[in-house]
Amino acid sequence: MIFRVLRLFLGAVFLYASYDKVLNPEAFAKAVYNYQILPDVAVNLAAIMLPWLELLLGVCLVVGVWLPGATLISTGLMTVFIGALAFNLMRGLDIHCGCFSTEATEGPADLWTVLRDAGFLAVSVWLTLEVFFFRRRPSDRSKAGTAAVR
Repeated sequence: MIFRVLRLFLGAVFLYASYDKVLNPEAFAKAVYNYQILPDVAVNLAAIMLPWLELLLGVCLVVGVWLPGATLISTGLMTVFIGALAFNLMRGLDIHCGCFSTEATEGPADLWTVLRDAGFLAVSVWLTLEVFFFRRRPSDRSKAGTAAVR
């Protein structure tokens, strides 16, 4: 039950995060550029690919398909997001997060933004561990059911 709730929660976060970016790739490209991490030639590619990756991750997590890949990629993506935010906080850059909106009204990225993303990362790591190590596969359940019948 907890697994399903957290999977749906993280999927909804990725779907919500992708929505405005998919609709406004130019504005999102400016947000990516303001991080001053990627070379100029990679900014547009990242601004186009990242929202669609978030959308795909959100769909996979909500629907419950390709979970090993979805949880692993979401963990990696959240790690990269936190690293980029922390790196710019340490550099003292006052940038707009671009996490859920391409509008500057979202406010500048701050420690709260990093902590929020760390919470999302914790959920993603838990889901990844659950998928890879603790979750019983359907074939295991049918074997257990067969053994119980005997």
